[in-house]
Amino acid sequence: MPVNDRTLLILEIFAQRARSHEGKLQVELARMQYLSTRLVRRWSHLERQSGGIGMRGGPGESQIELDRRMIGDNIKKIKERLVKVKRQRQTQRRQRERRDAFNISLVGYTNAGKSTLFNALVKARAYAADQLFATLDTTTRQLYLGEAGRSVSLSDTVGFIRDLPHGLIDAFQATLQEAVDADLLLHVVDAASPNFPEQIAEVQRVLGEIGAADIPQVLVFNKLDVLDAERRPRQLEDTFDLDGVQTPRIFLSAKNGEGLQALRQQLARMVSGGALPAQDGEYFPESREAAS
Repeated sequence: MPVNDRTLLILEIFAQRARSHEGKLQVELARMQYLSTRLVRRWSHLERQSGGIGMRGGPGESQIELDRRMIGDNIKKIKERLVKVKRQRQTQRRQRERRDAFNISLVGYTNAGKSTLFNALVKARAYAADQLFATLDTTTRQLYLGEAGRSVSLSDTVGFIRDLPHGLIDAFQATLQEAVDADLLLHVVDAASPNFPEQIAEVQRVLGEIGAADIPQVLVFNKLDVLDAERRPRQLEDTFDLDGVQTPRIFLSAKNGEGLQALRQQLARMVSGGALPAQDGEYFPESREAAS
């Protein structure tokens, strides 16, 4: 009876969620890379057999070598296809740069509500559901900010998770590149989760791994609509100590629209190069003490 470890379980979920050609390629690459390290265990029933005098080997050894070559060939082909996808994305980014576009990427822990916020801001129909890794494929749309008098590019990206296997990070470089090349990151946080400090820390760790740790951020504490009255913040805009940097924070509900206008105004100020308001405020005091 096969036993799936954590990595294989995540891969199975990714395989179910992938919809675009790029997403399917990335999942298949991660799966092949994972299987290449598990061949010996998977073929333990075909162990080497002793032959005649001075001979050693058998069908088990040949099968392992055959599978290793097949997987290696598949990995090479998939990487070649992903290189083409990456070139296409680079071409699209260069076109945005020529238009002097301001690029914003949504990042955050899985199931924090990034796709719901994306749909609410740009009136898109990106797939959004209350499930892990609902979004694997990057989607980019234009967001018009009336207060700034211009449009910006807004991208929805794959969600992060604790101890995300390095193989998945490598496989999803084409998708994560949108975050690396962004001018601003909207870090979406599940405000209703008691583990949000740990989730923030994990997202920061992954951003550091992909080279996006120094990109300015706005913290978006989502799911305000599911908080009890006693847990609601005293004010919807303040700052949050993020790795020693006072980072703008906005509380909102992407589901019912509460706080969306404040987010738009904050984005307009940052796009226009205006100073960030320094405000004092508290939210979940016991959780913030735990986070520190």
